[in-house]
Amino acid sequence: MFAAIERLQSDVLDPDQVRASHAVMGLDTQLIEDGSYVIVEADGLIAGCGGWSRRTTLYGGDHSPGRDAALLDPATDAARIRAMYTHPDFTRRGVGRRVLDLCESAAADHGFARVELMATLAGERLYSACGYVPIEHVQSPPIDGVRVPLIRMGKPLVRG
Repeated sequence: MFAAIERLQSDVLDPDQVRASHAVMGLDTQLIEDGSYVIVEADGLIAGCGGWSRRTTLYGGDHSPGRDAALLDPATDAARIRAMYTHPDFTRRGVGRRVLDLCESAAADHGFARVELMATLAGERLYSACGYVPIEHVQSPPIDGVRVPLIRMGKPLVRG
Protein backbone atom coordinates (compact mmCIF):
# COMPACT_ATOMS: atom_id res chain seq x y z
CA MET A 1 0.00 0.00 0.00
CA PHE A 2 2.78 2.38 0.92
CA ALA A 3 4.62 1.76 -2.36
CA ALA A 4 1.44 2.16 -4.40
CA ILE A 5 0.61 5.48 -2.77
CA GLU A 6 4.17 6.81 -2.97
CA ARG A 7 5.07 5.74 -6.48
CA LEU A 8 1.78 5.70 -8.38
CA GLN A 9 0.27 8.85 -6.91
CA SER A 10 3.44 10.87 -7.52
CA ASP A 11 2.69 10.89 -11.25
CA VAL A 12 -0.55 12.83 -10.72
CA LEU A 13 -0.22 14.61 -7.36
CA ASP A 14 2.27 17.03 -5.88
CA PRO A 15 4.48 15.84 -2.99
CA ASP A 16 2.24 17.41 -0.31
CA GLN A 17 -0.82 15.66 -1.77
CA VAL A 18 1.04 12.34 -1.87
CA ARG A 19 1.91 12.74 1.84
CA ALA A 20 -1.72 13.63 2.62
CA SER A 21 -2.86 10.56 0.67
CA HIS A 22 -1.45 8.32 3.40
CA ALA A 23 -3.96 9.85 5.83
CA VAL A 24 -6.83 9.56 3.35
CA MET A 25 -6.15 5.99 2.21
CA GLY A 26 -5.21 2.74 3.87
CA LEU A 27 -6.31 -0.69 4.91
CA ASP A 28 -9.79 -1.10 6.36
CA THR A 29 -9.60 -4.16 8.61
CA GLN A 30 -13.41 -4.34 8.56
CA LEU A 31 -13.03 -5.78 5.06
CA ILE A 32 -10.81 -8.53 6.43
CA GLU A 33 -13.22 -9.23 9.30
CA ASP A 34 -16.09 -9.39 6.78
CA GLY A 35 -14.11 -11.83 4.62
CA SER A 36 -14.36 -9.57 1.59
CA TYR A 37 -10.71 -8.63 1.03
CA VAL A 38 -8.57 -10.37 -1.57
CA ILE A 39 -4.88 -10.54 -2.38
CA VAL A 40 -3.53 -11.32 -5.83
CA GLU A 41 -0.09 -12.89 -6.03
CA ALA A 42 2.33 -13.00 -8.94
CA ASP A 43 5.67 -14.73 -8.94
CA GLY A 44 5.17 -15.54 -5.24
CA LEU A 45 4.80 -11.86 -4.29
CA ILE A 46 1.79 -9.76 -3.34
CA ALA A 47 0.97 -7.93 -6.57
CA GLY A 48 -2.27 -6.28 -5.51
CA CYS A 49 -5.17 -6.27 -3.12
CA GLY A 50 -8.62 -4.85 -2.64
CA GLY A 51 -12.03 -5.63 -1.33
CA TRP A 52 -15.71 -5.01 -1.55
CA SER A 53 -18.02 -3.98 1.24
CA ARG A 54 -21.65 -4.08 2.19
CA ARG A 55 -21.01 -1.25 4.66
CA THR A 56 -21.66 2.48 4.26
CA THR A 57 -18.06 3.76 4.35
CA LEU A 58 -16.98 4.61 0.81
CA TYR A 59 -13.24 5.04 1.31
CA GLY A 60 -10.45 5.42 3.85
CA GLY A 61 -8.52 3.22 6.22
CA ASP A 62 -8.92 2.31 9.86
CA HIS A 63 -7.39 5.66 10.82
CA SER A 64 -9.73 7.77 8.64
CA PRO A 65 -12.45 9.87 10.28
CA GLY A 66 -16.14 9.54 9.39
CA ARG A 67 -16.29 5.77 9.05
CA ASP A 68 -19.72 4.14 9.16
CA ALA A 69 -20.07 0.36 9.55
CA ALA A 70 -23.84 0.40 8.95
CA LEU A 71 -24.93 -2.29 6.51
CA LEU A 72 -26.13 -1.32 3.04
CA ASP A 73 -29.33 -2.68 1.53
CA PRO A 74 -28.57 -4.59 -1.70
CA ALA A 75 -32.06 -3.74 -3.00
CA THR A 76 -31.40 0.01 -2.93
CA ASP A 77 -27.70 0.68 -2.27
CA ALA A 78 -24.48 0.17 -4.20
CA ALA A 79 -21.82 -2.11 -2.74
CA ARG A 80 -18.46 -0.46 -2.16
CA ILE A 81 -15.16 -1.36 -3.78
CA ARG A 82 -12.50 -0.47 -1.20
CA ALA A 83 -8.78 -0.36 -0.43
CA MET A 84 -7.56 -1.22 -3.94
CA TYR A 85 -3.79 -1.21 -4.37
CA THR A 86 -1.46 -2.58 -7.03
CA HIS A 87 2.23 -2.78 -6.25
CA PRO A 88 4.06 -0.51 -8.71
CA ASP A 89 6.15 -3.43 -10.00
CA PHE A 90 2.95 -5.16 -11.19
CA THR A 91 0.98 -2.35 -12.85
CA ARG A 92 -0.40 -2.83 -16.35
CA ARG A 93 -0.43 -6.63 -15.90
CA GLY A 94 -4.12 -7.21 -15.14
CA VAL A 95 -3.77 -7.27 -11.34
CA GLY A 96 -6.19 -4.43 -10.64
CA ARG A 97 -8.70 -5.80 -13.14
CA ARG A 98 -8.50 -9.22 -11.47
CA VAL A 99 -9.18 -7.73 -8.03
CA LEU A 100 -12.12 -5.77 -9.44
CA ASP A 101 -13.55 -8.86 -11.14
CA LEU A 102 -13.39 -10.87 -7.91
CA CYS A 103 -14.98 -8.07 -5.87
CA GLU A 104 -17.71 -7.33 -8.39
CA SER A 105 -18.64 -11.02 -8.66
CA ALA A 106 -18.84 -11.37 -4.88
CA ALA A 107 -20.97 -8.23 -4.55
CA ALA A 108 -23.34 -9.48 -7.26
CA ASP A 109 -23.54 -12.87 -5.52
CA HIS A 110 -24.68 -11.00 -2.40
CA GLY A 111 -27.53 -9.35 -4.30
CA PHE A 112 -26.02 -5.98 -5.20
CA ALA A 113 -26.92 -4.60 -8.63
CA ARG A 114 -24.43 -1.73 -8.52
CA VAL A 115 -21.00 -0.85 -7.11
CA GLU A 116 -19.35 2.45 -6.25
CA LEU A 117 -15.82 3.44 -5.32
CA MET A 118 -13.73 6.49 -4.61
CA ALA A 119 -10.98 6.66 -7.20
CA THR A 120 -7.66 8.38 -6.96
CA LEU A 121 -6.44 10.24 -10.02
CA ALA A 122 -3.92 7.43 -10.54
CA GLY A 123 -6.67 4.79 -10.44
CA GLU A 124 -9.18 6.55 -12.66
CA ARG A 125 -7.84 5.07 -15.90
CA LEU A 126 -8.20 1.48 -14.65
CA TYR A 127 -11.71 2.06 -13.35
CA SER A 128 -12.84 3.79 -16.54
CA ALA A 129 -11.43 0.91 -18.62
CA CYS A 130 -13.45 -1.48 -16.43
CA GLY A 131 -16.74 0.33 -17.07
CA TYR A 132 -16.91 2.74 -14.13
CA VAL A 133 -18.23 6.23 -14.81
CA PRO A 134 -17.65 9.37 -12.75
CA ILE A 135 -20.45 10.39 -10.41
CA GLU A 136 -18.73 13.39 -8.84
CA HIS A 137 -15.30 14.96 -8.40
CA VAL A 138 -14.52 15.74 -4.76
CA GLN A 139 -11.59 16.55 -2.51
CA SER A 140 -10.62 14.90 0.72
CA PRO A 141 -11.00 16.75 3.98
CA PRO A 142 -7.87 18.84 4.58
CA ILE A 143 -4.84 17.00 5.97
CA ASP A 144 -2.47 19.64 7.37
CA GLY A 145 -4.14 22.07 4.99
CA VAL A 146 -3.76 19.82 1.94
CA ARG A 147 -6.65 18.26 0.05
CA VAL A 148 -6.42 15.22 -2.21
CA PRO A 149 -8.56 15.16 -5.39
CA LEU A 150 -10.82 12.09 -5.65
CA ILE A 151 -13.48 10.84 -8.04
CA ARG A 152 -16.57 8.97 -6.92
CA MET A 153 -17.33 6.40 -9.63
CA GLY A 154 -20.00 3.77 -10.16
CA LYS A 155 -20.96 0.84 -12.31
CA PRO A 156 -23.96 -1.48 -12.71
CA LEU A 157 -23.26 -5.16 -12.10
CA VAL A 158 -24.18 -7.85 -14.55
CA ARG A 159 -25.30 -11.10 -12.94
CA GLY A 160 -24.71 -14.54 -14.28
